[in-house]
Amino acid sequence: MTYPNRRRFTVFMATACSLGWHTAQAQKAAPAGPPRTATWDELMPKDWDPLKQLKGRNVGRVAEGSAAEQEMMGEMRELWDNAPTRAELDGARLRLPGYVVPLDGGEQIKEFLLVPYFGACIHTPPPPANQIVHVTLKKPWSLRAMDAVWVSGPLAVRRGSSDMGVSGYALAAETVEPYRGQNR
Repeated sequence: MTYPNRRRFTVFMATACSLGWHTAQAQKAAPAGPPRTATWDELMPKDWDPLKQLKGRNVGRVAEGSAAEQEMMGEMRELWDNAPTRAELDGARLRLPGYVVPLDGGEQIKEFLLVPYFGACIHTPPPPANQIVHVTLKKPWSLRAMDAVWVSGPLAVRRGSSDMGVSGYALAAETVEPYRGQNR
């Protein structure tokens, strides 16, 4: 590349990078208006297969309690605890339904895991990290384990770990409402 072309290329790249950075910063700012209702499937990358560890294995022949089962469950847990998230959702204001898994004791709680199905993290193994949202509240709420709720607020792509499971996302709740279907 000759010097004049290299200079134009450098100026072009610097301008493009600068515009890209400003666009990315603008997208990270919390958008105005009501939060967008999201589904749990949206939190998983489209090409991620949570069952890929089981492909080609005859799971039905693995004896319950055997070393083979323990090894397979360990592999699955490792894969699910490191489940990929969707970076483009960082900063998005979402409204998501789910079930409450309290992280602090008592009748008033300030943080909980939001999970997509009843019993997750309590009666069954935790779902993949990209299906667990760590919710924090500004003030304590009266919520019980497995209450069905709608939670709204800015979503952050942030991995967290608790005794109940590994979360791939965090959400600072602006609102928490009892679940009454999709409509408000």
